[in-house]
Amino acid sequence: MPHVELEAIGKSYGPVTVCHDVNLSIEQGEFVTLLGASGCGKTTTLNLIAGLDDPTTGDIRMEGRRVNELSPVQRDIAMVFQNYALYPHMSVAENIGFTLRVRGLRRPEIRARVEEVAASLELSHVLDRLPAQLSGGQQQRVAIGRALVREPKVFLFDEPFSNLDASLRVRMRAEVKELHQRLGVTSIFVTHDQEEAMSISDRIAVMNRGRIEQLGTPEEIYASPANRYVATFIGSPQIELFQGVLARASTGVSLRIGAELLGLAPGLYAGAPDGTKIDIGIRAEHVRLADHGIPATVRLVQPVGPSTHVTLDWQGGTITARLNGFARIERGQLVHLDLDARHLLLFDSNTGGRITANGPG
Repeated sequence: MPHVELEAIGKSYGPVTVCHDVNLSIEQGEFVTLLGASGCGKTTTLNLIAGLDDPTTGDIRMEGRRVNELSPVQRDIAMVFQNYALYPHMSVAENIGFTLRVRGLRRPEIRARVEEVAASLELSHVLDRLPAQLSGGQQQRVAIGRALVREPKVFLFDEPFSNLDASLRVRMRAEVKELHQRLGVTSIFVTHDQEEAMSISDRIAVMNRGRIEQLGTPEEIYASPANRYVATFIGSPQIELFQGVLARASTGVSLRIGAELLGLAPGLYAGAPDGTKIDIGIRAEHVRLADHGIPATVRLVQPVGPSTHVTLDWQGGTITARLNGFARIERGQLVHLDLDARHLLLFDSNTGGRITANGPG
């Protein structure tokens, strides 16, 4: 039985619908991220799970029980917000233990629980400080500690790292993932940052315009995107799409891109007829520079530490290659491309749906 389940959830504000028929099953102890651009409905979906808002249609179930009419407290969830929402006049210990005090627990028990949580988050040495005396990362850990001390059945995270600098975000990701692995509490995380989602999630739900475009593991989302939107949203550098058609011959199936033919394995793409117009994408790590192949001109060179992103112009349009290390290459240089056909991603030009080895997906 799924721990958290959304069944045909819809949410409208007057004539505006922000969630459309959202279906999602999250297992006990799973870490699932709702990923998407601003305005895609991910935070609204999280608020519906939390009980901060009511769905217009559909049911929300936790451990098989319908919870639509239950309050956040009755649902036994804890939420960590983007702005931390700490009480500025209370110490760290008082902030972490506030919900326990409201519940009427005795002081010795509150103190023991607070000290245990603070130790797990490396906050023991700042328990007497006020939030204003803490760094951004420490404040975020206090917010997590306040949620953790309740021992909830479900953790909800609403873009909790958005206010942190880049290096601190990376460290906090690792801390949250390690915390989840240690505690095993069902967790739902909202972010617009794909790298964040890929690094911490068991599964990712990519959302777009109030719908879940694809639900899968980070590897599935990256390597086998369900459609054109998911393919372009996931990946850095962003995947480039170019247009082509399927060309059939007795020797097999090829992709015609301008004057170039890229051969595909015989017997594949049987469901797509000859001349089918398609959008073709390939990840940067599968674009290689070679002594022979498709001619291209270097447009832009971007060193990014362990690799270099090279943007190239060719007859198919624009494409980016990820080269190891610092590439000795210059703008305007003539090179040749070798595209790994095994990793081409094909999409129907009209629907945007993925064309798999056996036809449209």
